[in-house]
Amino acid sequence: MPAQTDTPPIEPRDGRRPAHREARAHAAEQPFRYPLRREYVEPDWTRLPGYRDVTREQWESAQWQRAHTVKNLRELEEALGHFLEDGLLEDIARDQAERATMSMLIPPQMVNTMQEGDLRADRVRRYMAPALSERLSEWPSHPLAARDSLHEADMWAVEGLTHRYPTKVLAELISTCPQYCGHCTRMDLVGNDTAQVLKYRFEEKQQQRWENMLDYLRRTPSVRDVVVSGGDMANVPIKRLEAFVSDLLDIENVRDVRLATKGLMGIPQHFLQDDVLAGLERLARKARERDVDIAFHTHVNCAQQVTPLVGRAVRHLLDMGYRDVRNQGVLLRGVNTTREDLLELCFMLLDHAGVMPYYFYMCDMIPSSEHWRTSVAEAQDLQHAIMGYLPGFATPRVVCDVPFVGKRWVHQVDAYDRVRGVSYWTKNYRTGIEFDDADALSRRFPYYDPIHTLPEDGRAWWRERIARGEVEWGMGGEDRAGGSAASPPVVTSSPS
Repeated sequence: MPAQTDTPPIEPRDGRRPAHREARAHAAEQPFRYPLRREYVEPDWTRLPGYRDVTREQWESAQWQRAHTVKNLRELEEALGHFLEDGLLEDIARDQAERATMSMLIPPQMVNTMQEGDLRADRVRRYMAPALSERLSEWPSHPLAARDSLHEADMWAVEGLTHRYPTKVLAELISTCPQYCGHCTRMDLVGNDTAQVLKYRFEEKQQQRWENMLDYLRRTPSVRDVVVSGGDMANVPIKRLEAFVSDLLDIENVRDVRLATKGLMGIPQHFLQDDVLAGLERLARKARERDVDIAFHTHVNCAQQVTPLVGRAVRHLLDMGYRDVRNQGVLLRGVNTTREDLLELCFMLLDHAGVMPYYFYMCDMIPSSEHWRTSVAEAQDLQHAIMGYLPGFATPRVVCDVPFVGKRWVHQVDAYDRVRGVSYWTKNYRTGIEFDDADALSRRFPYYDPIHTLPEDGRAWWRERIARGEVEWGMGGEDRAGGSAASPPVVTSSPS
């Protein structure tokens, strides 16, 4: 006999089925409108005076793009012509002389995505060629800003190999990129010296550094995930890149490889060259044979940068068998810090270019970045605002990269003093510099909002602490040659 249960029957006791239900839902007016109005087209480069006579064959040549990359104000003026007004040109020149942490380097492909009719307001121009008037006068840098704000060098296992997470490492192969972005978190290492910043230079020869990285990974079986970056791996000759990544794939414990390049957007022509495609296809095949996941990470910050040339390069990579091409953008005030900005970018990436929206980082606490940075509260609001529009797997996480902690979703904050702009975060693993720190997993690590976003009480609190010398400056005024930091910089504060 069947077992007796007290579970009530699913059907109504009178045996009748539920009544007919009318369909009531319908498409409703939403705060963000979809489908997108933006066209997926390559902007006509001949509209810009400097590229008026450039043929399609030239434009789609990586060699031509590199040879004509804008390296100074004179070349920027030649490219943009009368669209670059004298007042803005002078404003950018002053920024280069007084504030810029990155030298100018902008491929024609990126120049072509600028909206020439209003360069003052243009988003690409604002972060690739910032103007002095856009910086903050009272707080151009946070008092606790640092050249190496994430202390990646403090966590080098060997020169250029950051072992920051339990199972993951970052391999900084080179210190150059096809383009230099004003908000670069590695402004301490990457690019040419500027009037404000003398850059750190790798001390070991390149081949020896790379061999040291590989040797460390061979003898460290807990590492399964390697991000190959720099700088930008688009600046590594394909034969050299293929050799290094192929050696990575031969290491038994390596199960994930991620190739990081903003160049996929900034100079997609590089990834459309026959020799580059052939080398990348061989790597994809070897990864498949070794049962290793291999993917690309890129860095696109606004929708106007998503063009068919980018999509064509991405399609080649996906067809080769790369698991994903993922986007890691950075939240930059004046560029992409509204719901509309983020969603338009995500849909352009997803619908047209085949790029997976992945992360949006809060801009790091490097010098001269305060006008770009958002508060934790603003980042939380943005995460909330974009939920529900995109597929769950393609909804990017908004993250705060907390010094000495690592990436944290912005809602993971442990405590938050919104008046003073000090948030507190916890961690669940030790880095190599904390192996003997009994309190590492119970300590709360601070992160600091831009002071200009605070209420007047908060701004006054910071002014008073600075005047009294109560700010512990930590790494803010040092460089990599000046020593390492064993603990995060702090101020005397407690959460409300």
